[in-house]
Amino acid sequence: MSEAINLETGQSAPRFSCLDSVGNKHDLEQYMADGKNVILYFYPKDSTPGCTTQACDFRDSMTRLNQGDYVVLGVSKDSGKSHDKFIAKQELNFPLLMDEDLALHQSYGVWREKSMYGKKYMGTSRSTFVIGNDGNLSWVGYGVRTKGHVAKVMTELGIE
Repeated sequence: MSEAINLETGQSAPRFSCLDSVGNKHDLEQYMADGKNVILYFYPKDSTPGCTTQACDFRDSMTRLNQGDYVVLGVSKDSGKSHDKFIAKQELNFPLLMDEDLALHQSYGVWREKSMYGKKYMGTSRSTFVIGNDGNLSWVGYGVRTKGHVAKVMTELGIE
């Protein structure tokens, strides 16, 4: 098992082009060309308590984030059907990207060894990356907590 990469603020963000659950393409290069900043957040599983809290915090903060030209993209390894149910149930106002093959997880270093009750397994480390419109990482958070996370990111970005 190879060691997970650790991206850092100031580094060039790994480029990606992924589909969301309804088939729309999301390309980092295009967001950069449009002058948008991207908040790319990885979460373990649709419709679980912590992931729901985090997604709803992003949903409820979208008006303020949009004023700063931020696009929010959620990522998990769940299926499109699972994403669609999660989006509908929670009335999410941002897309959830498809990454069933874990390519995006691995390029951002969030597919990691985890441990619960002494048992080791591979899973998604809840992580957030803010990518400036220049393509560089302006904020990196691995292993973030759900409660208060979005508020912390907004404070770091200077969004009131």
